[in-house]
Amino acid sequence: MTHSTRPPVAAKRPVSTTHHGITITDDYAWLRDPGYPEVTDEEVLAYVKAENAYFEAEMAPHKGLVDALFAEMRARIKEDDSTVPYKDGEWEYWSEFEEGGQYRKFYRRPVGTDERRLILDAPALAEGHEYFSLRDISVSESGRLLAYSVDTTGGEYYDVRIVDLETGAYLPDTIARTNTSLIWAADDTMLVYGRANEQWRVDRLFVHRLVTDESEDVEIYHEPQLGFTASLGLSSNREWLVLSAGDNETSEVRLLPIADPFAEPLLVRAREKGVEYDVDIHGETLFVLANDTHVNFRLATAPLAAPADWTTLIEGSDAFYITGFDLFQDFYVVDGRLAGLDRTEVRYYDDPARIETIEFPEASFTAGLGSNAEWATDTLRLGYQSMVTPDTVYDYDVASRQLTVRKVQEIPSGFDASLYAVDRVEIEARDGAKVPVSVVYRKDRQKPGPLHLYAYGAYGYAVPPGFSTSRLSLVDRGFAYAIAHIRGGDDLGREWYLGGKLAARTNTFNDFVDVARGLIELGYTSEGRISASGGSAGGELMGAVVNQAPELWGAVVAHVPFVDVLNTMLDETLPLTPGEWPEWGNPIEDKAAFEHIASYSPYDNVSPQTYPPMLVTAGLADPRVTYWEPAKWVAKLRELKTDDNVMLLKTNMGAGHGGKSGRWEGLRETAEEVAFILWQLGVED
Repeated sequence: MTHSTRPPVAAKRPVSTTHHGITITDDYAWLRDPGYPEVTDEEVLAYVKAENAYFEAEMAPHKGLVDALFAEMRARIKEDDSTVPYKDGEWEYWSEFEEGGQYRKFYRRPVGTDERRLILDAPALAEGHEYFSLRDISVSESGRLLAYSVDTTGGEYYDVRIVDLETGAYLPDTIARTNTSLIWAADDTMLVYGRANEQWRVDRLFVHRLVTDESEDVEIYHEPQLGFTASLGLSSNREWLVLSAGDNETSEVRLLPIADPFAEPLLVRAREKGVEYDVDIHGETLFVLANDTHVNFRLATAPLAAPADWTTLIEGSDAFYITGFDLFQDFYVVDGRLAGLDRTEVRYYDDPARIETIEFPEASFTAGLGSNAEWATDTLRLGYQSMVTPDTVYDYDVASRQLTVRKVQEIPSGFDASLYAVDRVEIEARDGAKVPVSVVYRKDRQKPGPLHLYAYGAYGYAVPPGFSTSRLSLVDRGFAYAIAHIRGGDDLGREWYLGGKLAARTNTFNDFVDVARGLIELGYTSEGRISASGGSAGGELMGAVVNQAPELWGAVVAHVPFVDVLNTMLDETLPLTPGEWPEWGNPIEDKAAFEHIASYSPYDNVSPQTYPPMLVTAGLADPRVTYWEPAKWVAKLRELKTDDNVMLLKTNMGAGHGGKSGRWEGLRETAEEVAFILWQLGVED
């Protein structure tokens, strides 16, 4: 579609580099501010602001539609919503939104009373900040102290403060630049945390003694391997600190007694390339989830005295993919997926053959454990939803095997599930793989009609077929909404993930294109009537599929897209890079990886051809996908594309990877995305 104003044109300043005897040239490398993460270069800022002005000018005629969409999306959200309280010791904890509030308030009450006490006021903490993110909230074992960490830039460095919940007074302690969980230790006299370095990577774990300066904090772990990240956990019985290190394919775990975080760490098993494992403890027995004997993981046990001596408890299975486990005093829970659908099993320490599966009625859904804080419990908190079933919170009585509904997501403007249908179809990709697709639509929809296709396809993340109120703004206007469960995610097991990474990466892009064509063949839609969206690695997917099959898409939205893959993977100083080599390949050391990434990297493969209308977003403070990736990509697309379709770039000047913070600011950006799609597909109200 034509547009009314002239888009910005970025200057071309070629920069050439040579790797493995191959020279690549980047005309737009100058858009990376040399002072990053500070972005102060006037020319760079002028270009980014010009793009924002162009975005505003092009969207201005559609402001009424954006406002209407925002109003209907907001009307589906209960403004004064609250979570179901969960019990932890002598207290019950929950959070609430107030009417009109952007952020939650956090409360607790003594068990058996209605004596609500405000323990953290996020709206007050966010006051005066354009961006606000709460990383962790951790109440001490005594219940008296609360530690929390906050980022007010979008840059993902979180500063810690501690408050006395009895007096409301803040302790003098401050800890800067954290990015892990906060864990209390040594009878609440110490706080354990991880600090992010200059590349945003957590490579050091520290112990902070209360009422001391952070300069006195003691390092208890340093990760020496480039690309590995350290993280913190707490065993389910709260007796052990779990120190983990790993990248996207290898992990290593150490244990420390929570009573003495300065003790000598107990190494569970030394890292072995390609072996991932997680650990929890029950009495003197370690439980280990590991992929050392089967790609879909096994659950093993080991004596605490010989933690590397793993004995299989649940064999790995081609059919049942074990994704996690949770230990409780009298039983344990195994989570996994069977035929791509979530499965939750209750099992027993004293009777390994006793398996109780928590059953749900729908053919397509997503379900799993919720907040289960207590070690000794006979009730499990669960969450459940499907593409036509709003988020539902259950309590599951383990003894009686009965589910009790505690809360169903309320949709104030109304929702009638009987108006909608859900299909689960399989589409054959070009290499014969059968790709599952979840599709929701109104029963009165005319076929073929417009269709929105979404996927992610990386890091083994499975996109759940869950519920979305904002999605209804498309579906109620005659769209089908489809989630493609493509390779790169682990929807069908770990092999499904491995089939979309490293040398197999292009399967992810091919699957998405083939799903689109398959949905056309099945009569859901037609060529050019498909809108598509994805973010981050899913934004890379968008970049690849518009290069491969531009004729399919009527509109494409790419959020913080990872599109400059080759240049980013060649720069080990960037936060994303070293830990990402196991996912994408290391083009610095491996010529084959260099050539493979170069063959699909969206930025490097823009060519003179027609491209669909596109909306691209970025965050100036984003440490994951740096702002210049989408900026360079849009500049190159504008230079080479042969059409007059609109191409928009919106950069959040005060936000990071997740876009604007606050539920209404984020919702308005969703309304902009939907308005762009409706505009481009001619479905505008």
